[in-house]
Amino acid sequence: MSEDSLSRRGPMIDDRIRGFPAGHPAMPLNDICMTGWKPYDGRMSLPLISLDRDAFRDNVELMMSYVRGHGIEIAPHAKTPMSTALAAELLAAGAWGTTVADIRQASVMLKAGFRRLILANEIGGSAAARRLAALLAGYPEAELHVFVDSVELVTALHSTWSARQDLPALGLLVELGSGRAGARTLAAALQIAEAVIAAETPRFRLSGLACYEGAAASGDSIETAKKIDDLVGSMGALLGKVRGRIGPQRPLIVTAGGSLYFDMVVKRLKPATVADGNSLLVLRSGAIFFHDHGIYERGLKALDDRSGLVINGQVNSASSGFRPALRVWAEVLSCPEAAIAICGMGLRDVAMDQGLPRPLSVYRGGRKLRDADGAEVVKLNDQHAFLRLPGTWQAAIGDVIEFGISHPCTCLDRHIIVYGLDRDRSVTAAYLTSFG
Repeated sequence: MSEDSLSRRGPMIDDRIRGFPAGHPAMPLNDICMTGWKPYDGRMSLPLISLDRDAFRDNVELMMSYVRGHGIEIAPHAKTPMSTALAAELLAAGAWGTTVADIRQASVMLKAGFRRLILANEIGGSAAARRLAALLAGYPEAELHVFVDSVELVTALHSTWSARQDLPALGLLVELGSGRAGARTLAAALQIAEAVIAAETPRFRLSGLACYEGAAASGDSIETAKKIDDLVGSMGALLGKVRGRIGPQRPLIVTAGGSLYFDMVVKRLKPATVADGNSLLVLRSGAIFFHDHGIYERGLKALDDRSGLVINGQVNSASSGFRPALRVWAEVLSCPEAAIAICGMGLRDVAMDQGLPRPLSVYRGGRKLRDADGAEVVKLNDQHAFLRLPGTWQAAIGDVIEFGISHPCTCLDRHIIVYGLDRDRSVTAAYLTSFG
């Protein structure tokens, strides 16, 4: 077999990677989809993480319908799966571009052929500006828009871009903020925008405005709504003031919108961009395509309580329309006490920053035995999950438990491969991640 043929089939994968069967000969990544492996039939090494491909596709279709229905765009945040294959699926479905969180993530996407990126974070100072320039020098056709929230960063980027002639045009997005980075006042944001405008060249320009409303959230829903409304309202006001400085001809990007409050962003910012006449509202939601059994489950129920998912004037239920697509699978290792089972899954395998994983189903002997109703994860160690079992059933050593997760962003980054499953939970795809 030629090297070129092997290259098209992906990198070689072996049993050093979660999920890959112990002792199985190494194989190209893309050949895994033809194995017929199942997480519950005893062949695959556990724990592993999987993606319900039907749920993912349905989530993509629903979110893209929402975006199209509102006449806006989306650049999904790639930091959630850091999978170039999944990011490519989102572009193929109609995404405007791709969002990344830092220079390294930008490198991953550029090397994979992505060319329109939002770098939704400040990058640092002069050294970071030089690192960004060193990367972009290899991609003269790239379209990159980077967040700035200080005159110091504007100066550092301008100094670097002015000193080189081999760099693509750089777009700067002035960030307003609440609870994280971003200028804290309209006046401060306008000062940063004016610094960009004063330094503009054909390859260095103000390309728009940005915020992240999720950082304004708190445990109080009323306070959260007010803070987000204030933030996105300030974005609209900033757009008007910036437009007055640059005139009507310049197209501008206005970007906001995570996966919990994007409806509030669209409600306030879409009218502002329409009134402006030459600006484009771009959401950056990423986790929404994966959903979960925790923070996003709760968040979409709250969205339904606000107004529901409005598409072409019709109100839809977000909490029933989007489906959790991610699962973690683990075996029962020990049943040392009554009503307690210990599974081989821990902090190295699954997130708990936004809630513990949820037992969903029990498999025994290669088939589904029952739903895991009433079972609860009560504690995680490095490599172990402690399950409290209801009195209605007892676990057996070797049972396989299917878990739902909370917060995809901090769960996926523990895994090199996400196994794509079909309806009977057979592996039909393998997605390589690039978390570094």
